[in-house]
Amino acid sequence: HNFFFQASNPGQFENDSDALWQRGHVPETIVYHGRVGINTDAPDEALVVCGNAKVMGRVMHPSDSRAKQNIREVDTNEQLRRITQMRLVEYDYKPEFASVMGIKNT
Repeated sequence: HNFFFQASNPGQFENDSDALWQRGHVPETIVYHGRVGINTDAPDEALVVCGNAKVMGRVMHPSDSRAKQNIREVDTNEQLRRITQMRLVEYDYKPEFASVMGIKNT
C-alpha cells in the first residue's frame, strides 16, 4: 500500500537535493519513500506521530470488516483444539521502548 500526502504545492520539495519527496501518480499528491516523523526526529516506523492525531475521515486497517469478504462461521471445536496448541507468553517491554512510548506499566 502507498500513502499519499496532499500538499498545496507538491513541487516545493524539488529544490532539496536530499529530499525523498516525489510527485505522486495521482494529481496534487506527493509521495515520500522512507520514514516520516511528526514531533520526532527518529521515526522507527513508516509514520510516527508523537502527539494527538485528528482524522477527518475513515482509517482503514487490515482487521476492519470493510476490508474483508467471504466471512463465515467456523467449526468451534476445531478452533478450540488449535487454541490449545498455541504458545502463550508473558513479557515485559524493554525500558527504552516503554519510555519512548509513554508506557508506565511494563
